[in-house]
Amino acid sequence: MRYHNITKDDMLNGDGLRVVLWLSGCMHCCKGCHNPLTWDANGGLLFDEAAREEIYEQLDKPYISGVTFSGGDPLHPANRADVRKLMGEIKGKYPDKTIWLYTGDSWENLLQESMLQYIDVLVDGEFVIEEKDPRLLWKGSKNQRVIDVKKSLEKEDSIVPVLHCGDYA
Repeated sequence: MRYHNITKDDMLNGDGLRVVLWLSGCMHCCKGCHNPLTWDANGGLLFDEAAREEIYEQLDKPYISGVTFSGGDPLHPANRADVRKLMGEIKGKYPDKTIWLYTGDSWENLLQESMLQYIDVLVDGEFVIEEKDPRLLWKGSKNQRVIDVKKSLEKEDSIVPVLHCGDYA
């Protein structure tokens, strides 16, 4: 797994103050993407023990709400297994911290993924420049959905959106 950056004290990519891991690799290549530098799965840096420790140092802080996986696409084939493993480690070590994941894939395509057990909020769908709206919270275009994963899995046939702070807890 490769990454481009680890952002600290981020307030734009999920609820509360977060640490964000920007992964390399995206097959969606959305027109108007704000981060095309991350499309190349071979770009960026190798995710190593130092990067893992940098994330853990941030998650050790009581005011950090959790971690967000973004990119690129955390679910790119080059990332999927390592992301699943890292999310499991984070949930084991920090059970009260939330995990958000941004992907160009859809909720419907991910329903059988075992990694959903670790994700609190999933932002799904490709970015569509024609549906861009800067007033949207936690997403770039109107077609994308901010999904409360736990509640949606409990309801089975419906998607429960996260509307504003605290709704997913």
